Amino acid sequence: MRDVVDGILDAWRGQLPEVAGIELELSKRTGRLYTLLAEATNTQLTRFGLTKADYDVLAVLRSTGEPYRLRPTDLAARLLLSSGGTSNVLRRLTAEGLIAREADPDDARSSWVQLTPEGVDTAEAAVRASTEAQRKLLKSVPPETARAAADALREVLLALGDHR
Repeated sequence: MRDVVDGILDAWRGQLPEVAGIELELSKRTGRLYTLLAEATNTQLTRFGLTKADYDVLAVLRSTGEPYRLRPTDLAARLLLSSGGTSNVLRRLTAEGLIAREADPDDARSSWVQLTPEGVDTAEAAVRASTEAQRKLLKSVPPETARAAADALREVLLALGDHR
């Protein structure tokens, strides 16, 4: 059976065969998988009135455990966002009452971003809905295939130097 990427590779093999290697295949297949998973998540996020960036901030803060807080620079680093991009999202989430920003009593130059109780509830509900949507999307993938794919992608990323 052939997938969408096979058609893309066939087209390039007919035009520029030298670009239709494993590089293109990995790029297109990981991109396609990301798109399908993101679409499943984004459908759920609209129910909560969240953007992908909003969701990412809430999910990262929720994943830290109580008291569900990080410094803005640590949050930006975990999200792979610029400080400006992070600031815009934080302003929006603050206005919606999902996060609170407070000065660090130990360092006047620093602050904390923390989930509000409503933010904790929203983060948990959105993460659960997103996970369930992705689970439904992947239901026809045998568990051993999914595990092998995740392990193989980890090996590729580690070989590229993408370490903790």
